[in-house]
Amino acid sequence: MAKHNIIGTNGEQIAADFLLNKGYTILNRNWRAGKKEIDIIADDKGTLVIVEIKTRSSYDFAFPEEMVDKRKQKNLKAAAAVYANENRQYRDIRYDVISILLESGSPREIVHFLEAFH
Repeated sequence: MAKHNIIGTNGEQIAADFLLNKGYTILNRNWRAGKKEIDIIADDKGTLVIVEIKTRSSYDFAFPEEMVDKRKQKNLKAAAAVYANENRQYRDIRYDVISILLESGSPREIVHFLEAFH
């Protein structure tokens, strides 16, 4: 597995554990609607939370959260619409981003952006 894939997989597990510790229920991980993928789908007290995780090993090129551009947001919204249509019990949807900086494979910094975009 390529280094960037290992970093991404590690970051997704760190983010899932982080959310569980905050009381979220993880509904799905790496859920797909066609070619569009949602890293984590969670429930936060009845709100459907679509979570994009960005993990980096340095800030050399950009902050991780800066990689969630308009195109990525559009794809997440499209996939979330499919999921919400299949799970109609959710009336409220929120889009969060979790930014993780790893140092020697361990989280140095975790930043949770609630309602990162609409």
